[in-house]
Amino acid sequence: MTVGGEVVTDPARDVDGESGVEVDGKAVAREPSEVWVVNKPAGVTSTAKEPGRRRAVVDLVRSERRLYPVGRLDVETTGLILLTNDGELANRLTHPRYEVPKTYRVTLRAPASQSALRRLREGIRLEDGPTAPAKVRSISDREIEITIREGRNRQVRRMIEAVGSRVERLSRVRFASLELGGLGEGEARPLTKAEVRRLWKDARP
Repeated sequence: MTVGGEVVTDPARDVDGESGVEVDGKAVAREPSEVWVVNKPAGVTSTAKEPGRRRAVVDLVRSERRLYPVGRLDVETTGLILLTNDGELANRLTHPRYEVPKTYRVTLRAPASQSALRRLREGIRLEDGPTAPAKVRSISDREIEITIREGRNRQVRRMIEAVGSRVERLSRVRFASLELGGLGEGEARPLTKAEVRRLWKDARP
C-alpha cells in the first residue's frame, strides 16, 4: 500500500479522501456515504449485527454498504432510527455537545398527572444524574410527546417511571429535523441530499 506515493506498512496510519491511497497500484476511493431512515419494529435490535435469534436493524435495509445505527433504541422501542456509513455525521448527531433533539410518542398505562408532566419539563434526577428539562406535550389522557436532547440508556422510560407512571408503548417519531412521517413499520428509505444537509445543520455546535 502507498499513501501519497510512499510505501506504508503501518496499519494504523491515518488517511482521508485526499491522501492518495493506492493498493497494488490502484487508487482506493472513499466509499460513497449513505444515510437511511428506518421505522424499527419492536423486537429488532439497534445493532449492526445480532448474534442471537433476533433481527438486527441493518437487516431491514437493502444496501451494499456497511451501515451502522446512529445511536440506539432499546429492543421494545419502535420508530425512527438512522443508519449510515458516515462516521463523522453519526458522531455529530449523537455527541452530547451538539444537543440534537429527539422526540418520542409515549402511550402510558394510566393518565399522568399535571405535576408529573411538570416534573418532566423541569428535569428528573435519575440514578446516573439529573436530566436536562424536557419538552412535553400532552396529546390525550394517556398519550404524550416528549423531546429530549440527551441519549442515555432507556432514558425516556426511566424518566416516566421516576414520576410514578409506566410506559405501555414508546416510539421515536422525530430525530433532529427528520420526521418519521408515513414510513411503515419495518420499512426503510435512503435520505435525499437535502435531508442529509439539514442533518448536518442540525448538528452544528
